[in-house]
Amino acid sequence: MLFNSAAFAVFWVVVYGLYLVLPHRWQNWMLLAASYAFYGAWDWRFLLLLSASALIDYAVGLALDRTPDRRTRRLWLTISVCANLSILGFFKYYDFFAGNLAALLTTLGLPVSLRLLHVVLPVGISFYTFQSMSYAIDVYRGELKPTRNLRDFLLFVSFFPHLVAGPIMRAGSLLAQIVKPRRVTASGVAEGCFLIFWGLFLKVYVADNLAALVNPVFAASAPYNGADVLLAVYAFAFQIYGDFAGYSNIARGLGKCMGFELMVNFSFPYTAANPREFWRRWHISLSNWLRDYVYVPLGGSRRGAWITYRNLALTMTLGGLWHGAAWTFVAWGAYQAMLIISFRTARENGEPAAARPAVGAWLRVLFFFQLTCVGWLLFRATSIAQAAQMLYAVAFAFGPPAVVDARLLLAILLPLFLVEWVQIAGDDVLAPLRLRPAIRAVVYVSVFYLLIVYGAHHHREFIYFQF
Repeated sequence: MLFNSAAFAVFWVVVYGLYLVLPHRWQNWMLLAASYAFYGAWDWRFLLLLSASALIDYAVGLALDRTPDRRTRRLWLTISVCANLSILGFFKYYDFFAGNLAALLTTLGLPVSLRLLHVVLPVGISFYTFQSMSYAIDVYRGELKPTRNLRDFLLFVSFFPHLVAGPIMRAGSLLAQIVKPRRVTASGVAEGCFLIFWGLFLKVYVADNLAALVNPVFAASAPYNGADVLLAVYAFAFQIYGDFAGYSNIARGLGKCMGFELMVNFSFPYTAANPREFWRRWHISLSNWLRDYVYVPLGGSRRGAWITYRNLALTMTLGGLWHGAAWTFVAWGAYQAMLIISFRTARENGEPAAARPAVGAWLRVLFFFQLTCVGWLLFRATSIAQAAQMLYAVAFAFGPPAVVDARLLLAILLPLFLVEWVQIAGDDVLAPLRLRPAIRAVVYVSVFYLLIVYGAHHHREFIYFQF
């Protein structure tokens, strides 16, 4: 069930109507049933995996609470981590590793045939697996008391607004809101409606229209035109931003309408001037998760420069692999690690002028955006070979664009830039709500007109559903 579909609109009207009239206890029962119906609409069998992951961590949380012995507690945590990663690994990575292992053995003169299962990837499995597993880790660390209410825990894992594409919420935040009664306020509903409206605009107008410019270039075969590749990569940078930030805004908006506060997952990432700042603005819930549950346990930056660089490389490469079972994602993660390490080293060594343009902050932002787009080329490419061919075309086969219309690209992006200029100036996606009524009305009418008349109403899935 897609946020940008008529079926979800009907679903939301029914769910929200019931939510407004039910008391807190029955609200939670209803939201749990609605969340399972929402997720089961893709394939009811996926509910078995969702429930299994949640039940494992619920049981582990209770066992950890009853167990003072450190060794036994570590055993329970190991059960949670291994069970969750085994489920994720089998459904998401089995075919990838089996295929690559068979190819490696064949190259070494040991031909072997490993059966590929072609398992259907459950929607959002990476998101809810990380969320559920973080609960067990937090209980193990003593940062959280486990809940004994199974209904509330199942709702924490399956809460439909953010279930399939985040943000990845922590139990200390979301579960605490589930346990306590929520208040629906006029200001919360107003903010929620704006976030839903703006999220749909980002998805339906920005992202889905840009997809029509991006897909033909990446679907073609070599040789490539460097100008088309460059424009397609720029378009993809804003396509994936509109698609993913759009989903996160809708999720936050749905939550606000019900009195929930979901975390901000995007904070104008293309205003970042370096990779450290970028990852504080892009997919914030994942970057925080990787920091707290991978980078810090590995040792963080506490054991010298080389160990720090190793930890950064492992964390970001694993973060790339989290996105999908393909070498392009691994390469993208490794590239992000290289950027972070390079900028960190430059900063520690005084950052030479060549690495840090001195003509203004906006030039540094523009420079880093180019580096970000190299990463997006790796991310979007269908193979490492295609990525290499496209990079070669940008460097050595640059001619007038023949596939991507630069004027159409600018026309799609201009409304986004104008609204985000207001949001960036106010350092808040909700900044348009504080404009003067007349100006606000012009913004609303213009965005609504573009959304209805020029939006791509094809009910395209969100990009991050595949992760």
